[in-house]
Amino acid sequence: QVQLVESGGGLAQPGGSLRLSCAASGFTFGNYAVTWARQVPGKGLEWVSAVSSDVRVTYYTGAAKGRFTISRDNAKNTVYLQMNSLKPEDTAVYYCAAGPPSCPLVPATEWYDYWGQGTQVTVSS
Repeated sequence: QVQLVESGGGLAQPGGSLRLSCAASGFTFGNYAVTWARQVPGKGLEWVSAVSSDVRVTYYTGAAKGRFTISRDNAKNTVYLQMNSLKPEDTAVYYCAAGPPSCPLVPATEWYDYWGQGTQVTVSS
């Protein structure tokens, strides 16, 4: 059974940190790039960051640059998103998605083969 399971979300204060995890099972995780995206209710999906299958390449969009760090441990079938200097506008449901290894951050939901169920991140004082 193919699964991507996000965890690590929760409530953080502005300026605080959270580390999200995306744990994969049921498929050959090391053959897939992984992308993080987020969504606020009533708004479209916002692409955040991605990492190639071989860990050599990472991508960050404007929202994440300088504050978020993506990493992966293929031995543990897990991708992480370290989020620092959190802002209230980072509040969203965060999703991870696995897709073809050649182009990690493609801003099209249909590009990805597998999606997680999401984890809520709330940044508030």
